[in-house]
Amino acid sequence: MARKGILSSDITKAERPAPAPAPARRGAVGALQSSLTKLQEGAVQEIDPNLVDDAGVEDRLGVDPTAQTQLKESLSTYGQQVPVLLRPHSSKQGRYEIVYGRRRLRALRDLGLPVKAMIRQLDDHALIMAQGQENTARQDLSFIEKASFAAQLQDGGYDRQTIAAALSLDLPMVSRLLKIGTAFDLEFLRQIGSAPSIGRDRWFDLAKALESDSVKARVLAFMKTPDFKGSSDARFDLVLARAVQKQDKPKKSPPKARTLRAGGKAVADIKTGPRGVTLTIQARTAEGFDQWVNTHADSLIQELHDRFKESATED
Repeated sequence: MARKGILSSDITKAERPAPAPAPARRGAVGALQSSLTKLQEGAVQEIDPNLVDDAGVEDRLGVDPTAQTQLKESLSTYGQQVPVLLRPHSSKQGRYEIVYGRRRLRALRDLGLPVKAMIRQLDDHALIMAQGQENTARQDLSFIEKASFAAQLQDGGYDRQTIAAALSLDLPMVSRLLKIGTAFDLEFLRQIGSAPSIGRDRWFDLAKALESDSVKARVLAFMKTPDFKGSSDARFDLVLARAVQKQDKPKKSPPKARTLRAGGKAVADIKTGPRGVTLTIQARTAEGFDQWVNTHADSLIQELHDRFKESATED
């Protein structure tokens, strides 16, 4: 079933306010100008890429250098086969704003070649609809790029119905995207990149882990180190591993035993630990004292306990 694009009359009429009617033009001049405008919008034109500025919402989290190099080689060898979509700049006469085709525009600019483009009169609403539907048609945006795109649209004041239409998704899926997309700062996502192999569940795990301020601080500090490197998928794996790792608690030094002496001679060791007090009488040096204590342990403990009770009463 053919997908209806933003330039189709049905979507344009249904999803954006009707433009104010233009002043009526009389006679052959008005008819000629209208015909020329329609012809111009339907034609592919060559535009200096340096006259094109960015617009809309950031739909890609970084550029894959390898893929961009391949695109440049293809454009250099075979030329540009698919035009990009531009609109006249909203405030600068003689300049344009990109609607979709950013990677092609960047490659052609690097090659010093003109960009083949269709030019449409689009308001901001129509621009994001065109951008979103073009991305959906290509089906090469990663999960997090779609989630970030949805979050940026929401931040821009667009309602969920509009976001769903722009991404050609139902409202429950938009809610799932927003739950992840709004959990991360855009700059954080730029540093990781598109992570094309990483799905919703693992992004959800990362979002949950970063709810802890201490974990977030640890992850952000790690991302500034030379160890944060590799492909976008690899960078995600490194960040997630750092986020979910359990921090080793500092080990407490074992309690040291205290030597008990009688007549200047060591007769026992006493040690206080989390479970209580341990008295140790070494048999090899006790000369039988250990056995005597064992035989009289009940009466000795009773006597010590009675003294403890008396001292507690006196206090």
